[in-house]
Amino acid sequence: MTTFFPPWHHPIDPKEWFSTRITGSAVALLWLVLLPAGATPQRQPRDPWVRARHLLVAEAIEAEGITNPAVLESMRTVPRHEFVTPKLRAQAYFDQSLPIGSKQTISPPYVVAYMTQALDPQPEDRILEIGTGSGYQAAVLAEIVRDVYTIEIVPELARSAARRLERLNYTNAHVREGDGYAGWPEQAPFDRIIVTCSPESVPRPLIDQLRNGGTMIVPIGKRYQQTFHLFHKSAGKLEQKKLISTLFVPMTGHSEELRQLLPDADQPAIVNGGFDTDVNDDGKADGWHYQRRSKLMEDSPVDGMRYLRLEAEENGQNAQALQGMAINGRRLGLLDFSAWVQAANIRPGSRGEQSAMMIHFYNAQRSEVATEVVMRFRGTWSWEKMRRRIRIPRAAREMILRIGLNGATGRLDVDDFAMVAIPR
Repeated sequence: MTTFFPPWHHPIDPKEWFSTRITGSAVALLWLVLLPAGATPQRQPRDPWVRARHLLVAEAIEAEGITNPAVLESMRTVPRHEFVTPKLRAQAYFDQSLPIGSKQTISPPYVVAYMTQALDPQPEDRILEIGTGSGYQAAVLAEIVRDVYTIEIVPELARSAARRLERLNYTNAHVREGDGYAGWPEQAPFDRIIVTCSPESVPRPLIDQLRNGGTMIVPIGKRYQQTFHLFHKSAGKLEQKKLISTLFVPMTGHSEELRQLLPDADQPAIVNGGFDTDVNDDGKADGWHYQRRSKLMEDSPVDGMRYLRLEAEENGQNAQALQGMAINGRRLGLLDFSAWVQAANIRPGSRGEQSAMMIHFYNAQRSEVATEVVMRFRGTWSWEKMRRRIRIPRAAREMILRIGLNGATGRLDVDDFAMVAIPR
């Protein structure tokens, strides 16, 4: 999986990462890795990488609703640290995406587990994956099914993934370099297809290469605004079910260049800032992704029908909602934010973690160039309108908004979240 947006699980102040923002699985992971051998907790594997995987699965995957035993066991088994660059291995078992080169990333473990569970893979399945990336998603599937056929359009990524999967003895994972949207007709039909990049619609060759009775999961939508769709093929036609919102970065290749609907980086805007839209009625605000410990409330909105509530009872719990968009830092100089906010008993986490609205800015290579805090939250108060103006780095080409408790405890309510971009 190569096209997920860059890391979203960020500290408020990157310079103080280890002292102020290691929470939840990160705290426990650091503790486990640094334990002397004689102090290994009861029933914990001794290998620190294995311990880290088990902890990650328990806190960021199983606790977030993934229940398929085969998927959980695969996530505990596949050595994710082998699929990231050596300098980032210490971060391999955080639930975050990481850069793997060629402007691509390895997706967060939860997203890999979510997509895999949605497919419901079976031992005798032959699966087609579009978007090999590092090969991590292919390895997770290869632990469960008979054969995985995976295609990557970026030559260097295809070659490195093939070597990696061979070295790790995933002999049932077969890598091909090329346009994934053309599929792999020589090996069709496939029992299931997983697309880890974001087309505007399902490519016809993939529909043709999915067997009748087969299942396919695809993140469909505009750049920066996609929704997972689960498809079931019956009598040659696709029946679809809309799942959760997600965020995949722009793809590489001709298909991306042919998109009909393109974002306007000169006029960035928040989607569903009033949190009223929930088309599939799943209790999650459309347009916001990676929502954790969030719910839509209808009792006393400031504007419209609903507002967003984030709540955490324990230090380190992940309560958040994110949204990405394009932005042109060469032409835009400031972002003017406003939001109605109320809070109840918000307290910093055990290591100083603070509830906040934040922005992460990325350059054209999708490297982070700045992290800015829009608003911090602490204490208890009723609905109050807050405003803040943030400078935009000239190098910024993409950005992620994050509303979260960030490891703090308490309850945060947000409504009518708006943003206006101001030219330089």
